[in-house]
Amino acid sequence: MQFFSEKIPGYALASTFVALGGILNGFDTGSVGAVTQMPAYIETFGHLSPTMRGFTVSLIMLCGAIPATVAGHLADRFGRLHIMIAGAILCTIGCALECAAFHLWLFLIGRALMGIGQGFALTNVGVYICEIAPSRSRGKFVSLPQFGAAIGVCIGYFSCYGSIHIDGDMSWRLPYILQAALSTLWAAGSFFLPESPRWLILHGRRRQAMEELENLNFEKAEAEKDVLRPIETAASEVGVLEGLHLIFTRQYRLQTCLAVFILSFIQLSGIDGVLYYAPTIFAQAGIPSQTASFLASGVSAILMLAFSIPATLFADKWGRRTSAICGGIILSGSMLLIGSLYAANAVHSYGAARWVVIVSVFVFAIGYVSTWAVFGKIYASEIQPTKTRATTNSMATGGSFIANWLVAFATPIFLARSAHGAYFLFGAIALLTLVVLATCMRETRGQSLEDIQVSFAQPSARPSIRG
Repeated sequence: MQFFSEKIPGYALASTFVALGGILNGFDTGSVGAVTQMPAYIETFGHLSPTMRGFTVSLIMLCGAIPATVAGHLADRFGRLHIMIAGAILCTIGCALECAAFHLWLFLIGRALMGIGQGFALTNVGVYICEIAPSRSRGKFVSLPQFGAAIGVCIGYFSCYGSIHIDGDMSWRLPYILQAALSTLWAAGSFFLPESPRWLILHGRRRQAMEELENLNFEKAEAEKDVLRPIETAASEVGVLEGLHLIFTRQYRLQTCLAVFILSFIQLSGIDGVLYYAPTIFAQAGIPSQTASFLASGVSAILMLAFSIPATLFADKWGRRTSAICGGIILSGSMLLIGSLYAANAVHSYGAARWVVIVSVFVFAIGYVSTWAVFGKIYASEIQPTKTRATTNSMATGGSFIANWLVAFATPIFLARSAHGAYFLFGAIALLTLVVLATCMRETRGQSLEDIQVSFAQPSARPSIRG
């Protein structure tokens, strides 16, 4: 009873609200692959070849890559919130064009605008949360956008499962109407959020930073430990040590390379191929009807959401490296098993092999949201120093967008030509990622952002699997 009577801290409310961006991203991920298969969509825009379908689905990532790489620099200059709001507004316009389109070119313009908006906004969501949350619960809150993405994927799959029964083109337009409404709420509500106190202090606006710390309900000792004392030390360096040239200097090179590698290669493991084309994957595995494949996709989304809850709640209870290594084993094993079954020509519309494939897809998705999806964005943000965090995170997110685009564009082409080749490729990439992470990651759980920098400044410090 006491728990519910306590006031919810401002940093918790702000972190939860900006996670709407994750829900919007997941909503699109869960719906667009199914939408492009709907009879009403095909009647409106014509049948799409595997290449054109891959381009349509992946355009959002392709157009988000460039904004993502510059969003950090813009956020360093104009503030985390201003760039996030601009991106959310572009997402709203893009969703509106998608749901109103009667020609494919207009639908593609809408996806392009949404991609640009996500590039600006989502790049800064993790940075913003990382800078407003106290160190004791930072992992839990930074993982909220990923939890939101799992919710969004679930909503996307089931909105399509329900709307496919609607007569006419409203069957495929309804998911985009809902996305436009969600994006409008995200953009409008962001105007009322507090700016990052860290960013304010670095720009000489200490009085406003103190007001925002009060709005975020930081305890005095916690604010002193996590924000004021370390940032005042770093603030004197910002005027000299700022910009892109910093992130590849010897002092920060390892953190930069790790962030770019992690956010890119966890996507190259094939998760977006599974999420975007789940109905196709399940149909190929032997589920006969379109409605049944949509339902199987929805079941996978429910499982992902269910496992995202404990993964988010306990993000600060077990080590980042432990999560990375366990996830790598699960993901690479699942993909290589599926590839082996297809290579042996054992997967048919009857027999046990198809169920092994379906269960392995579920295991892959669950393993991803429970491990790599949680640790990746947390780790990539928290290992960066304040003065390069937004710049490095934007570069890493840009790499993630490009990796997402490659997977989303190539997956339908791979599946049409060689199913086992796609799964073997994704499995090999996941295995490579596992090796690199086990070798190079240093544990950061429970440390302040500044203590993490001290750890990376000690080259003799070796990573340990325990954490």
